[in-house]
Amino acid sequence: MKTIARFVFCLSVPIFAAAFSACLDGNGAYENGVGVETAAGFVHAINASVLNRIDEPRHAYILPAPKTDGTVSVEAALANRRSQRNFQNRAISAQQLSQILWAAYGITLPDPRPQLRGGFRTTPSAGALFPLEVFAIVGNVEGIEPGVYRYVPEGHKIVRIVDRDVRNELMAAALGQRMIGAAPASVFYSAVFGRATARYGQRGIRYTYMELGHSAQNVYLQAQALGLGTVAIGAFMDGRVSQILGLPANETPLYIMPIGYYYD
Repeated sequence: MKTIARFVFCLSVPIFAAAFSACLDGNGAYENGVGVETAAGFVHAINASVLNRIDEPRHAYILPAPKTDGTVSVEAALANRRSQRNFQNRAISAQQLSQILWAAYGITLPDPRPQLRGGFRTTPSAGALFPLEVFAIVGNVEGIEPGVYRYVPEGHKIVRIVDRDVRNELMAAALGQRMIGAAPASVFYSAVFGRATARYGQRGIRYTYMELGHSAQNVYLQAQALGLGTVAIGAFMDGRVSQILGLPANETPLYIMPIGYYYD
């Protein structure tokens, strides 16, 4: 029996290795669709705290896996949440950015159906249509080069779409609100209203704004739990912001949320 067990084990090792290598392409980038989520979950199980840079072909990072338990209760985060506008000149970590983006729109239950684009999220969505797009405006985040990154919940990664620090440009487009330039990073939201209106008509616009509120409150509470602060900003010149971030014509800018350590 021991001989048979040893033989089965020896056969299983190369099969396992082949299955693992098939999850990744030649550059270490994840495959599309279900393979992305499966591969990402497997890699995160091995290196949960590691930030991985990839190029696919754009400059991108697979973020450290988000945590689903913490030391601050929901009640404490609710009680202490405030809008913060005076940010310190201090970097935040890739793990903190990862946690913030996951709280904003991360996947909590993978699902292969194409319309879900990876699975169910931290934010409720009418019809599970997920009309929001989430970006990281990076200026001073440990291990991540400055730029504008689109958050891709499938695989929990960010892909750079603008390769420069745009914080001051974005601040000017937001009527000079200095917290955008001072904070080390911002979460930015846009909406593809067509995803919701295709099913719900004009009512889909209302549902999209509701979803933005759900997601932004998640960011507020997660920032508080991490010892960070944020503030929701909706006053800016839409056209100029779209130009700075290179948004496609079907995306409408909605919100800027600077993130960072703040002065009490």
